[in-house]
Amino acid sequence: MSASLVFLRRLALLAAAVPGITCAQDVLVRNATVHTATARGTLNASDVLVQGGVIRAIGPGLAAPAGVEVVDAGGRPLTPALFGGITDIGVEEISGEAATVDSAVKLEDQPQRPEFDVTLAYNPDSVLVPVARVEGIGFTALGANSGGGFIAGQGGVMRLDGSADPIGPRMLFVRLGAAGAELSGSSRAAQWMLLDQMVAEARGRVAADSPHALLTPAGRAVLARYLGGNGRIVVRVDRAADIRQLLRWAGREQVRVAIAGGAEAWRLAPQLAAAGVPVFVDALANLPASFDQIGATLENAARLHAAGVLVAFSQDGDASHNARKIRQLAGNAVAHGLPWEAALAGLTRVPAQAFGVADRIGSIAVGQQADLVLWEGDPLDVGHYAERMWLGGRAVPMRSRQTELRDRYLRGSTTPPAYRR
Repeated sequence: MSASLVFLRRLALLAAAVPGITCAQDVLVRNATVHTATARGTLNASDVLVQGGVIRAIGPGLAAPAGVEVVDAGGRPLTPALFGGITDIGVEEISGEAATVDSAVKLEDQPQRPEFDVTLAYNPDSVLVPVARVEGIGFTALGANSGGGFIAGQGGVMRLDGSADPIGPRMLFVRLGAAGAELSGSSRAAQWMLLDQMVAEARGRVAADSPHALLTPAGRAVLARYLGGNGRIVVRVDRAADIRQLLRWAGREQVRVAIAGGAEAWRLAPQLAAAGVPVFVDALANLPASFDQIGATLENAARLHAAGVLVAFSQDGDASHNARKIRQLAGNAVAHGLPWEAALAGLTRVPAQAFGVADRIGSIAVGQQADLVLWEGDPLDVGHYAERMWLGGRAVPMRSRQTELRDRYLRGSTTPPAYRR
């Protein structure tokens, strides 16, 4: 049997072994330490009532309506479901197998394709989804990666509840600085030249039939939408000088931007706060991994927050397969000066706000979808774990491909037929 066929059979077995989210949408979580991620802060010995998949009441001593499951939290932490960062969850299975990676487009004739929408390839049955959920992760920003152009394309917020479609507005993903230099003539100055031309095209200042046009008609329409303030432009950038140019460009064009990475963002913290630009930091970045990160520091998140910047988290590297490390990023930021409540907000409310979905998810408040996690201990300490999780009030099985394999071999069972050659 070929290796690819063996792999497919393994995936089929996993799909059969791991059940979907159960149907019940009503639950009362009693006596929890409720971290609301709102202005209400943390509520001790409090209850959360969920009916029809929505949070209906929060407070001590709530009565349990008939037929509603009651879960005694025993004082343990209850948080909103966590943000997994900007990832490829659902559009990548194996990073080294090109047929399973759908996050980038590579076109030779017109490499700048802002109309590319990676959410169209999202697979809610991806094995990466339950792997993330058992770590308390309930939503992610599906990001487009640069293939042939530094304007990578569009993405969106995906809830990891089995839904096939994104929620909220789309985001446009751009890479600037060294991260996008090889896609723009090996010069970061060329990035601004090309970007200015594309803005001119989208605003109708360059004829659509110009032989020098960089965008397709669809690309012009998409970019014009973001230039009109309909959706946020997420820019992967690290160097302070590039961030300064980004702020000038965003102010001149009146666009809403967010920064992903931002290793040297702390150097422009007051300007970022004044412009209302959220920063998705990798709180483990503390070494000059490139010439764009000379000023990297573990205090990045704390310094940004102290200046009034909205801080959220996302990680570099293999963020999809290692989404569980997002808690480590937040905990590390706390260890270097970020207040605990701000770190939790960076995993819940802040990304929901930045991406236009805070009216539905990202906090524990009446009227919000009941995306909740009950923790065994401090959720920002990787020594603790998620005990139970609900998405839209439905209980999530705390099982994944890894837990299935772990349990199989801990029991000492024989190798299943699908694993034999």
